[in-house]
Parts: sequence; C-alpha cells; structure tokens
Amino acid sequence: MSKQFTGRTAFITGGGTGIGRAAALALAAEGCTVTIAGRTSRTLETTVRDIEAAGGSARYAICDVADEDAVAAAVKTAVGDSGRLDFAINSAGVDGEGPELTTDYPMDKFDRMMATNVRGVFLSMKHEVLQMQKQGFGAIVNIASGAGLIGVPGYAAYSASKWAEIGMTKSAALEYARHGIRINAVCPGLVDTPLWAQSAAADKENADRLIAAHPIGRIAKPEEIADAIVWLCSERSSYLVGTALPLDGGYTAQ
Repeated sequence: MSKQFTGRTAFITGGGTGIGRAAALALAAEGCTVTIAGRTSRTLETTVRDIEAAGGSARYAICDVADEDAVAAAVKTAVGDSGRLDFAINSAGVDGEGPELTTDYPMDKFDRMMATNVRGVFLSMKHEVLQMQKQGFGAIVNIASGAGLIGVPGYAAYSASKWAEIGMTKSAALEYARHGIRINAVCPGLVDTPLWAQSAAADKENADRLIAAHPIGRIAKPEEIADAIVWLCSERSSYLVGTALPLDGGYTAQ
C-alpha cells in the first residue's frame, strides 16, 4: 500500500505522550519523517523507538514551548537537511485539572496554563509559519479543545486558554491562506491520555460525570484524534482553512 506522505516532514510538539504521540505514529506510518518535541526525553525516546520499530523515521528535540529560542531550534531540527516543513502539529499543553471555581484558582497555575497553552502555541506557529512562508506551502494543526468552543464550569482558566488558541488559529489562518499555508484546529472532548488517567484517578466522581456528559457514552482514543489530524494535513482537506473542528462525541452539540 502506498504512503501518502512519503518524503514529507512533520513537526509535533508534545509528541511524547497522548494526542501528540498518536499523531506522530500516524504521520510516520504515512511516510513522514517526524520530529517530536517536548520537555521529557524519556517519553520522546520511547515514541521515536516505536516509530523506528514500525519502519518509520523519527527524531526528537528537547523543547519548552514557552521558550522562543528552544522553539526556533526545534523547528530548525525538524527542517533538517530537507529544507522543508510540510506539517506542524501543536499538541503541547497542560490540562484543566480542577474543577476549581474562578475565585479559587491559583495565579501560578493560571500563569503556567497560559505560558504553555497560549504562548506556546503562538511561538510554535510563529516559527513554523516563518519556515512555511519560505517554501510557499504547509499545513498546521493546533490541538485545542471543546472547552474552547463553550463555557465549562470549574475550568475557566483552561477554557480561556483554548478559546485563545482557537482565536489565534483563525487569525493566523486568514493571514497566511494566500501563502499556501493552511491552519486549522481540532477540538477534542475527553481523550484517554496519561493526563486524563491521572485526573480520573484523583477524582473518580468528577471523571464519571465528565464521561457521562459525552452523548456517545465514552471518551476518545488518541488514535481517533490522530486520524483527523492526518486528514487535515492531507490534500483531502485542501479547502479547509481556519476551522475549529469538534471531535467530542457530541459534547458541544448539546
């Protein structure tokens, strides 16, 4: 079977775990040379080994997405000798934890959320677009959330960060569509990731309530989100620009 992305390159922040890892595996399976970035070498190394064991090509870069110099260096690593960056997936982020009322939310946690989810996506897009402008093409997919489309009681800070991410996605998409660069976002509901497992173990009652709020009756697998990411990178979605695509089992349709 032919691979649709043979010879292409992809850069994925937060590529060591969760949605980022699933996206890295999926894009590599389609022939991409994948560069994953994150703060933890252990998880990045595991993802690279798994891609290589499946016959793919991958490397990693240590990167805190809130650090502009680190982001610029990681993107340069992704470009490598090929001189191109075809796809970028901005998946690095911190979750909502909680639930906590707005008046109880610690400012240090708020600042950390904004540094990763907002500043991190902004800096990643900035340096990805700088490269893609040189070549006149590219596709960027930001991993937002259903919490960026509606209000979620107890998660005001997380929701604010994801609304900001979607706003950046739409604005940048309008700026660079005529340069051959497509920018979109996916907005998952709950996804079975290590972050979710940790949160669910800490508060099973809240976890059960959140799962029950999804009309489909379950949470997503990371691979289901990765399938949509692959589609958004492909020519099959060539007319999709500035979209925030809900992938939430009906959560935001209620």
